[in-house]
Amino acid sequence: MRAIAYRQPLPIEHAESLIDIELPTPKPTGRELLVHVEAISVNPVDVKVRAGVDPKGKDKVLGWDAAGTVLAVGPDATLFKPGDEVFYAGSLDKPGANAQQHLVDERIVGRKPKSLSFAQAAALPLTSITAWELLFDRLRVRIGKPADAGSVLILGGAGGVGSIAIQLARRLTGLTVIASASRPESQAWVREQGAHHVIDHSKPWVEQVKAVAPRGVEYVLGLTHTEQHFDAIVDVLAPQGALGLIDDPAKPLPITKLKSKSASLHWELMFTRARYETPDMIAQHHLLNEVSDLVDAGVLRTTMKADLGPINAANLKRAHAQVESSRTLGKVVLSGF
Repeated sequence: MRAIAYRQPLPIEHAESLIDIELPTPKPTGRELLVHVEAISVNPVDVKVRAGVDPKGKDKVLGWDAAGTVLAVGPDATLFKPGDEVFYAGSLDKPGANAQQHLVDERIVGRKPKSLSFAQAAALPLTSITAWELLFDRLRVRIGKPADAGSVLILGGAGGVGSIAIQLARRLTGLTVIASASRPESQAWVREQGAHHVIDHSKPWVEQVKAVAPRGVEYVLGLTHTEQHFDAIVDVLAPQGALGLIDDPAKPLPITKLKSKSASLHWELMFTRARYETPDMIAQHHLLNEVSDLVDAGVLRTTMKADLGPINAANLKRAHAQVESSRTLGKVVLSGF
């Protein structure tokens, strides 16, 4: 089968930063599914692993977002059958989905939305899981629309996680959604996703937030450059509020500054359940099915912004370069081999 891999960390413009290779087709065991991959999308984690993990000359296949068709199932699989259309984000500790056929545990796989193409569906799994777990599992935001729900500040609202977090918060909760974006096109994008208010994080933004939420925001989603924004986050966070973050701060955060407000800090890594095979690992299966139903009901929509064409090394390099630029809106996908 065809696949795209790398053998050493190299700048994306290097001829061998990503290469087309041939690999044997794997066979499913246990609760695994063998999926024929129809489309993939690229996330910051792909770029971080390619730049920071040295496979020492071995072929390492990336890719943590896929949509495709089940070809075969392991002997213990019960949730899917051959022919089912699925979407999922996979596991950080196993070979990625940048390949024609891919093995994935059925407990982290969901039904592909019927109303979306494979490309449109491939944009959703990793970011939907991350945003859902961050809002509803880590920060324990209530689903529903009570009048006193409060407000949420989403820093980096135009990216993949921010885009779907805005939709989830706007459509499933009563929160007032404040999102940050710095360029006219990114500000327009976050408004399209449903943000009530948009602030410009390239300028001092504390007063921008306080103009909307004078008493502070109950929740902050720190999706990028949290270390740069930390003092401002503490300033706008309401007493007893909560900060959830997904990025890797470049320096230690002075978390004692949260103490006077009895504020809490929560980490979200969507790979945790699969990495440790937690007892509730199947929650991601249920979560993705819920997202699929919400998409088909017209409540949520794909965050795909660009389809760069067939899945090959040349196009994947273009996708990595776009993600590295930190100027992408929504998600970049590739479809078909």
